[in-house]
Amino acid sequence: MKISVVIAEDQRLLRGAMASLLDMEDDIEVAGEAGDGAEALALIERVQPDICLLDIEMPLMSGLEVAENLRERMAPTKIIILTTFARPGYFERGVKAGIQGYLLKDEPVDKLADAIRRVMQGHREVSPELVFGSLREENPLSEREREILKLAGAGRSAGDIAGELHLSYGTVRNYISEILSKLEVKSRIEAVRLAEEKGWI
Repeated sequence: MKISVVIAEDQRLLRGAMASLLDMEDDIEVAGEAGDGAEALALIERVQPDICLLDIEMPLMSGLEVAENLRERMAPTKIIILTTFARPGYFERGVKAGIQGYLLKDEPVDKLADAIRRVMQGHREVSPELVFGSLREENPLSEREREILKLAGAGRSAGDIAGELHLSYGTVRNYISEILSKLEVKSRIEAVRLAEEKGWI
């Protein structure tokens, strides 16, 4: 039985090259390709591949959001995240989402193929550079603070956030003040930008 793989990557050339090279492996079969996170999620549900290779930064849904969604649905597909950078918070989120692999995009294809095989055998595969890079800074925000900052990043006012999370307006203001203090920034926009850059939200 071949290992069926779905590749989710928004750069078409890279996705095509990866698919062509993996298809040349005797025991691996590329069952589908997706160019954004929403397409990837729909494709995984339809095809039920053994493994999905997920880029982190994709349109509509990030690879981490896809992984979190699959975990909530208890989908059997194993996830390998492919990335070009070690942003603090990404690795932490990936582990919480139950991913089995966290690898650099520029790994040689034979290494990627070996990682796919090892993940199928129940191992975890992680590029050391990504782990050490991700351990530089811990996320200082609590789960509730991340939730509030995400809503603020989506353009919601403090009043909207209070209504959505069933909190008082004053409580939301206090949370936002605490977030700004922890991140050492002066505005919500700066806070959102910094937290997104570091992979904390």
